[in-house]
Amino acid sequence: MITLWHNPRCSKSRAALKLLEGAGHQIDVRRYLDDAPDQAELRALIGMLGLRPIDMMRVKEPEFAAMGLSATDDAGTLIAAMAAHPKLIERPIAIAGGAAVIGRPPERVLDVAPA
Repeated sequence: MITLWHNPRCSKSRAALKLLEGAGHQIDVRRYLDDAPDQAELRALIGMLGLRPIDMMRVKEPEFAAMGLSATDDAGTLIAAMAAHPKLIERPIAIAGGAAVIGRPPERVLDVAPA
């Protein structure tokens, strides 16, 4: 089973979902804008991704600037911002077997797909 953090309004997210479906994978689609992750979930995901919080953020979203955020903010501040404003989370994100990837480009989601 692959969990896909998905925003149906995003072309990259739609492409990732189509790739996974086309490859015949079972997918649990999570519309993370409607079902926002909490800070603990984001911390776990960051660990699976092996990234810094800033590396999974959409820094060009108006909310990023409106909140006065910057790339030099500490992890706790950035994680709290993503939990409060899930629109700041980069998408799509595929999670399977304790691993995760950001689907940029969308084909990357296949990297966590079970063989």
